Amino acid sequence: MEEPAAASVGGFFALRTTAPPEGAHRPLALVYAGETAPLTARIDMVAARLRAPERRVAASVAHLGLAARLWSTALGPAALTGRFPALPPDALHWDPRRSSPDDLWLSASETLPATAGRIREVVQFGHLVPLAEAIHRDGPLSDRLLWGNAGSALAGALRELVAWARSNRRPDVSGRARALAAELFDHPDLRNTGAPHDPAFRRRSCCLYYRCPAGGLCGDCVFDRAPGPSAGRRPS
Repeated sequence: MEEPAAASVGGFFALRTTAPPEGAHRPLALVYAGETAPLTARIDMVAARLRAPERRVAASVAHLGLAARLWSTALGPAALTGRFPALPPDALHWDPRRSSPDDLWLSASETLPATAGRIREVVQFGHLVPLAEAIHRDGPLSDRLLWGNAGSALAGALRELVAWARSNRRPDVSGRARALAAELFDHPDLRNTGAPHDPAFRRRSCCLYYRCPAGGLCGDCVFDRAPGPSAGRRPS
């Protein structure tokens, strides 16, 4: 089952409350504690699909995707209903082989009031900080890049919610989403990841996706065009 209100926004916002059949889900708490196999498998899969020239490119793209899922599963319900799932890492199960919504299922039912402080505690501190540490165990990626991914993922979730609210004539949802995102960005780890802190967000670092053979620039990329081989070292 998926949470119906948030699922209506899109796949990234959907969160299963029962395990998908034949899943290989593991609690994210185990990944954060040092169980490397799920994250390694995810990065390997992304590297193969994108034909990534460096492992750190695949690690960044994998991190960005999971960060987007985590922000969306909190911010979506918060904006739509005024509450959001608590998402404890030991009850949030992840299958790295699957895409949304089947990649995540939640085995706990607790919900929390939709305040930016609560969302920050749950997503930023409860998931993104230990996720970054897990990514570092796989290989070197700068904290600036990883927090840039987190900021980009938050802005992307906001953009989807604002678009949904416009299409469904729900200015209340748009207003709540914008207010929550503005507060979430007002933290040292996220404040300087890009600007403005709204759907027009443009990041100040790069996720490295452009380095893949079929890659290009993301919509919020720091660059106007992909640097050539002689352009020097890019922001990361």
